[in-house]
Amino acid sequence: MSSHVGDRAIVLGGSMAGMFVARVLSDVFTEVLVVDRDALAGVREGRRGVPQGRHAHGLLARGQEILEDFFPGFTAELIAADIPVGDLGGQVRWYFDGHRIRPSDTGLRLVGVARPVLEDHVRRRVRAIRNVTFVDSTDVIGPVAVAGPDRVTGVRVQGRGPGAVEEVLDADLVVDATGKGSRAPGWLASLGYGNVEEDRVKVGLAYTSRRYRFDVDPFRGDMSINPVATPANPRGAFLHTLGGGLGMLSLTGILGDHPPTDEEGFLAFAKSLPVPDVHDAIVDAEPIGAPVTFKYPASQRRRFEKLPRLPRGFLVAGDAVCSFNPVYGQGMASAALQALTLREHLQAGIPDPRAFFKDIAKVVDVPWEISAGGDLAFPAVEGKRTLKVRMGNAFTARLQTAATHDARLGEAFLRVAGLVDPPQSLMRPSMVLRTLRTPRTPAGDSRPEPGPRLRRAA
Repeated sequence: MSSHVGDRAIVLGGSMAGMFVARVLSDVFTEVLVVDRDALAGVREGRRGVPQGRHAHGLLARGQEILEDFFPGFTAELIAADIPVGDLGGQVRWYFDGHRIRPSDTGLRLVGVARPVLEDHVRRRVRAIRNVTFVDSTDVIGPVAVAGPDRVTGVRVQGRGPGAVEEVLDADLVVDATGKGSRAPGWLASLGYGNVEEDRVKVGLAYTSRRYRFDVDPFRGDMSINPVATPANPRGAFLHTLGGGLGMLSLTGILGDHPPTDEEGFLAFAKSLPVPDVHDAIVDAEPIGAPVTFKYPASQRRRFEKLPRLPRGFLVAGDAVCSFNPVYGQGMASAALQALTLREHLQAGIPDPRAFFKDIAKVVDVPWEISAGGDLAFPAVEGKRTLKVRMGNAFTARLQTAATHDARLGEAFLRVAGLVDPPQSLMRPSMVLRTLRTPRTPAGDSRPEPGPRLRRAA
């Protein structure tokens, strides 16, 4: 895309969603400003604006594909930086109810990297774009609509340094990518556009995470060990390699059954998982720092598309539109898909907000159906269980059992979970028949032998 749409666009928020949006806007605006309250240059650790950054993260396969499209050579750059890259199906131990789905090479990439490090690599690529400027350590006070309430013409901001004063940054387009805590609904209400409807699924989730240095390799060529929470076993975990003999473990629990932060309780929670791999990996490993907890009360979807009126020049993207239960790993991939939708709308100029939000709703429908529907498989989670949700959850459980026997079914499941294929692909007659033909009991597991001793990482 090379057509000129406007002189200046402003992106609120410097996380992954903001970076995807800035990348797309840079093709059609003379200048793009990225405004964030945190200092961003060279940050490779968790920061206040992204509290979930201290915990295990995954960029789903479709998100990885879009990332490579936005930044050609990005995966090669990660590999050159000694960041592990592997196959989502062949190098991950996926366990459901204590049974591993049969591994196979899927061609879907998985990156073994802490989120702040991934964000730093992406921000470096965005900073290298000549017409993108970062305005960090700056608070956003609110949008400006001086030409009347039907058009946003900029934002009011204030630096966080001593003596800083309010100023107005004019823009042809403002995109709010400030995350779940976005104030966009309040801003729109104050401008007279009414209240934004919200869908919520209360999961009461908590992550408790810790990094480790291993003497003995627990991965044995794998990228991650993932006992996934299920209704029968609602405690889960994600143990990722970070390369160099390092790993990150995030224990998960819902509805108040939260992993503790004390040493004894943390180990006991890991031991309570339906497979021993995680506990065996950390019991003699060297912990790095204390366990930290991140609480996530509810998944949240804002229905901007249902507002009867919207101001031109103002859009919302990423978690500010829809924040998913993070155990499904959908946030960054959904943000990337929304950025693709924005790119399509920019071909006709400044996007019409109602048309944009209607198309964004279609993008969000699939991951929301997967995550919200999956959460409703847990009996104690409150919410409306339609016939479609009940049938979908029953078939998914059957498919996961079948995938312990049939690697092709496992690959099909991961392609849907990775947002590469639509959920309907699992319901094709051939897939349903293949699922129903497998035994109803899980296949026996064969776990790797303990890995070799590792040299200590610096």
